[in-house]
Amino acid sequence: MDFDLGPPNGVGPLRIGMTRHAANTALYSLRDPSAISESDRPGQHVFRPSGLMISIQCMRDMLEAIELGRPSSQTDRVLFQGVDVFALPAREVVRCVGELTSIEEDPDDDASFIAPDLLLSFWRPFAADDEPEEEQGYYFSSVLLARPGYYDTPAQAAERLQQSS
Repeated sequence: MDFDLGPPNGVGPLRIGMTRHAANTALYSLRDPSAISESDRPGQHVFRPSGLMISIQCMRDMLEAIELGRPSSQTDRVLFQGVDVFALPAREVVRCVGELTSIEEDPDDDASFIAPDLLLSFWRPFAADDEPEEEQGYYFSSVLLARPGYYDTPAQAAERLQQSS
């Protein structure tokens, strides 16, 4: 199954801003009824047979972030504008996404990248750009799609609030 990232709106039936109840229902709908994982946690995350992890984060009864973890097989793909974010090497993903929008290295983690205008964040535990055998560092391990302001510092949040009034 293909999961198309559609920032800042969501992924598949998961829509940023939906109620916690609606998000739980949407998350549940992404399970494969023929292969339910014992690791599934209702209202938190599900694992598909491919190993793809889909996680939701709600605050104030509203879905604010969706995270997808790299599957172990290609039966599920996570795409952003046609770019398969888990099948391509991390540096290639950064290059391709960079052709579509600004993307920058996370100042706190040089193995991770943020596309701030889209509220997409790409993570891997370490960088191993020249080591394809080091899958955890060569490919991204997760991608997070979030609501506007998700990464704001308190000062940025206050500025965002002031701009919207």
